[in-house]
Amino acid sequence: MVSGGTYGTEEIIHGAGYGQGILILLLLPVLWCLPTAFMIGELSSALPQEGGYYAWVRRGLGNFWGFQEAWLSLAASIFDMAIYPTLFVFYLKQMSPWFGLGNHGIYAGLFVVVTCALLNLAGIRVVGITSLWLFFLLSAPFALIVVMAPLKIGALAQVHNAPGATGLGLLGGVLVAMWNYMGWDNASTIAQEVERPQRTYPKAMIAAVVLVALTYVLPFVAVYLAGIPASTFGSDGAWAGVAGLVGGKFKGFEWLRFLIVLGGMMSAFGMFNALVLRYSRLPLAMARDGMLPKFLGKTSARSQAPWVAIIFCATCWALCLGLGFTRLVTLDIMLYGISLMLEFVTLVALRIREPQLKREFRVPGGLTGTILAGVLPLLLLSLAMLESEHESVLGMNGLAFGTLIIVAGFVVYGATGKLRKRLPQPRLAENAEAT
Repeated sequence: MVSGGTYGTEEIIHGAGYGQGILILLLLPVLWCLPTAFMIGELSSALPQEGGYYAWVRRGLGNFWGFQEAWLSLAASIFDMAIYPTLFVFYLKQMSPWFGLGNHGIYAGLFVVVTCALLNLAGIRVVGITSLWLFFLLSAPFALIVVMAPLKIGALAQVHNAPGATGLGLLGGVLVAMWNYMGWDNASTIAQEVERPQRTYPKAMIAAVVLVALTYVLPFVAVYLAGIPASTFGSDGAWAGVAGLVGGKFKGFEWLRFLIVLGGMMSAFGMFNALVLRYSRLPLAMARDGMLPKFLGKTSARSQAPWVAIIFCATCWALCLGLGFTRLVTLDIMLYGISLMLEFVTLVALRIREPQLKREFRVPGGLTGTILAGVLPLLLLSLAMLESEHESVLGMNGLAFGTLIIVAGFVVYGATGKLRKRLPQPRLAENAEAT
């Protein structure tokens, strides 16, 4: 699943309306997803190392930029991970409004963070068992909406005159859609595992992108045809209300609404749980490389889970629970986008510096195609920077706050210099193709 799946897409339509929102969901796979998937496919097939993107950038651009990649990824992950408990609470409030009062929602989000941290401390096997079965259940309620909503055209036609969408606006809708289309780096490591990856991998990624786009677009098309206005998506967890309109009541019970609420909570919990281990591996790899204190590299003797890194990351995630969905998405995309640009630069640098490096998959188009692959994501990142000026964090706009985080990475790198004094630069030409 990519980011939050269909759960969490409500703000796209609320911000941009049906026409523009659906267009955004159709265009972003080409502008954002495929370039990213292709870039990560090449890097992961060439350098399938622990630490992932941090190891790639360190190899291609050196220790300094490798550290900045890790710093930006960690910073982005803090805001990204806080989004999932926030979504969990959105849908929980639909089931019990009590969680929308006072700090009750934050306590519920904290429950998600603590529970998933404990599951991950138990080891990878527990995470796999807990996450796998969730995946197969989450799309079913939206499939029911797609089937049932067009049957309600006559019954809901009168709500076409409802007020139009307001709120985030078009740019905000793009930003939320960018977040909903994040996560391709989770699956792109298959590039080194498939047969004939140069042909198979692009086809697989295109098919996956089309499938994900359809899961986003079809429910919106269906509810539009049913006459449900875009303004309906203005509340937290709005898919629940839409499902109530579409499914109606069976013996007084809004059964489809209940399924959406349950699915939204399961989606948020499952995604958070699955990502805990991935993000905690980054400080583990950095600690082992001498870029962070060694205690962050400690692992459990029983489960081999990086327990110190998990506790450290979970604490940071918990501290961001009260920022709100839109602010979290804005900061996440800005920091993630900059780290992504470093990966695109690394892709080009390794093509130039290590042309003989064995790559099971290559971005098509030679060096020119490799350079052009990063252009469209860069343009979208510029939009994210523009939108971040409209968000306020700790009394400053989001762009200034994000800039402080970026500058802090430079400072921390200098402050941890003694930890790295014996750390060599990454070796070149390792994993080279036979000549």
